[in-house]
Amino acid sequence: MATMQQAVVGFSWDTAVDLSRKENRTRLSPAAIKGLLRIATLWKLRDEDTRVLLGGISSGSFYALKNRSTKTLDEDQLTRISLLIGIYKALNILYGQKLADAWIALPNTNPMFGGDSPLNYVKKGGIPAFLRVRQLLDARRGGR
Repeated sequence: MATMQQAVVGFSWDTAVDLSRKENRTRLSPAAIKGLLRIATLWKLRDEDTRVLLGGISSGSFYALKNRSTKTLDEDQLTRISLLIGIYKALNILYGQKLADAWIALPNTNPMFGGDSPLNYVKKGGIPAFLRVRQLLDARRGGR
């Protein structure tokens, strides 16, 4: 029996979005920026922390992004935001809103974090750290 592939935002489920194509990044960037800024507000992130999470963009670029939200993000920035959104979603599935929004900044006893906060862990470790946090939360969601 053949399964029907549904298109979501112009892409089928069986293919990943090609972020090397500028038109894809241009189309996805406004929603990604909006999502990032909403999460940063809910998590009470300082602008400096949000800039680091985006890969260390300058203050000027960040404030332009906050004021216009029309910039086309690069592949790295879209990947980072995608991982943050996944972390946000997993936290909100696992915990109530108050803990879900605070979790990222709280000291954590998981050996992966070494007593530090997940926020500091991902700020220091970049995309590999984002992936590990996302995998940790997804495993917890799955009962592992």
